[in-house]
Amino acid sequence: MSTIDIAVIDYGMGNLRSVSKALEHVAPTKNVVVTSNPDDVAKASHVVFPGQGAMPDCIRELDARGLRSAVLDAAKNKPFLGICIGLQMLFERSEEGDAAGLGLFKGSVKRFAHADMVDSQGEKLKVPHMGWNQVYQRHHADAKAHALWQGIEDGARFYYVHSYYVQPADDVIVEGYSDYPKRFTCAIAKDNLFAVQFHPEKSANAGLQLLSNFVNWSPI
Repeated sequence: MSTIDIAVIDYGMGNLRSVSKALEHVAPTKNVVVTSNPDDVAKASHVVFPGQGAMPDCIRELDARGLRSAVLDAAKNKPFLGICIGLQMLFERSEEGDAAGLGLFKGSVKRFAHADMVDSQGEKLKVPHMGWNQVYQRHHADAKAHALWQGIEDGARFYYVHSYYVQPADDVIVEGYSDYPKRFTCAIAKDNLFAVQFHPEKSANAGLQLLSNFVNWSPI
């Protein structure tokens, strides 16, 4: 049986073709597999956890396919990249349907508040937050920028489609943020895990660089 270098977890929520094609583009010699098989996830060297749709539906479909344990195990033990809902599901609870998440991190998922949706010129901002926005990297006082930011300019623009954002209980895991119009967390990291709210597979050169950094990442 062939080695699985990168497993893209398929739990029936969203078209994963763009994610797998972007990974194949940056890692042409790697075996990229889109899979709903927990055994494939367990075998893979690197795991990508993407997703689109409503949080309650995503959790339901993940459990229906018996993937919860595989996701949690991968998130704790191997290079792991969460994308969009794949970031939000890692937290305890979401305001979207008052849904319980996987609880890997303390914190919640909040909806953009209607009252806040006004820019500095007084113009109304739309929800969902959709389109390009700058991402500012978190630079810790005692360390360099995270390995997945390598080769990516601070303030580079990434592509978003979302109405909810994560609010971690512990600020130490925050690795990036954007403003819409208030600051919100758009990237987190801990040990072998990195997760983002934006879509790197739709974010042109900056997104491809992040994916390239991920497939070559060997966290200690």
